[in-house]
Amino acid sequence: MATEQPKLDFESTRASGSCISAASQTILFCPNSAAVTPPRIPPIQGLLAFEAVARLRSVTLASEELSVTPSAISHRIRQLETHLALKLFARHDFSLSVDGVAYLVRVREALAALQQVPGPSHDSGRVRLRVAVTPTFSRQLLLPRLALFRHAYPEIALSLQVTIPLLNMTAEESDIELRFGTGPFPDREPMHLLSDEVSPVCSPDYLHEAGPFDGFDNAEAVSRARLIRTPLEPWRTWFMACGVAQAEPRDGDHFNDLGLVLDAAVTGFGVALMRLKLGQAWLDSGRLVRLSRRSVRSPHDYFLCWKPGTLERWECATFIDWLRQALRD
Repeated sequence: MATEQPKLDFESTRASGSCISAASQTILFCPNSAAVTPPRIPPIQGLLAFEAVARLRSVTLASEELSVTPSAISHRIRQLETHLALKLFARHDFSLSVDGVAYLVRVREALAALQQVPGPSHDSGRVRLRVAVTPTFSRQLLLPRLALFRHAYPEIALSLQVTIPLLNMTAEESDIELRFGTGPFPDREPMHLLSDEVSPVCSPDYLHEAGPFDGFDNAEAVSRARLIRTPLEPWRTWFMACGVAQAEPRDGDHFNDLGLVLDAAVTGFGVALMRLKLGQAWLDSGRLVRLSRRSVRSPHDYFLCWKPGTLERWECATFIDWLRQALRD
């Protein structure tokens, strides 16, 4: 006599999160799939479009790089913003919003992780980035911030080398180069990084010995001082702003490094023309004092420069964006 098989209520079983074993017709407990929300991962094409536009600041250039039409790039970014419920760009010049800046970091980290191929030749998982910087900028503005970069991007191995200001000479080939001057730089693609203002400074001892200088903005005060010279910050910038009818000095101590100029002033060589952002540590420590409340815009700025195509490498684009933001904070 055949034994009647038990009837199973598939609807109630599915609703309760149970599973049926076809071989034994036993009921097993399984997690209810309806209760698990799948991760909402943004489409990779949208992430690539966002990273390219943020780096190139152009829909047209991004479309050429990704081999799609400009309208496709725009559509992918709108789709990504809808997906994230965020506004990634702040203005029509493709400047990033606050959310866009934060999200770009995550996108580049994710894209970098996807580029890491398993295997013996990729065990370190680090990519080398060669950066050439001027000496005093490196010591005063870059190195104090580099720990933050290393913490944020441990997969990037930085190799720093020195470049000579104004001459733009490096001992080795670099991926990104910091240049000091007025530009333009026909052999590189430049991005303006930092401007500064200058003001005369000297050591407290020298001020006591040769001062007071009454603002150091008249010919009589200037004539009583020993002027420390450098082609990196000529005195004519200060003279012209103050209406001092005096030519660029030809005599006196001469240095080709801004840090050495300030160290010479500390030891009593005379009065130096200081870049205020670059030399803030000398003022904070009291080693140097300002002779005037006035400051004048320097004609020389700092620029980040690279060969065409360099920013297609994520580590180069990441470092440039990081340094620009770090100097604003």
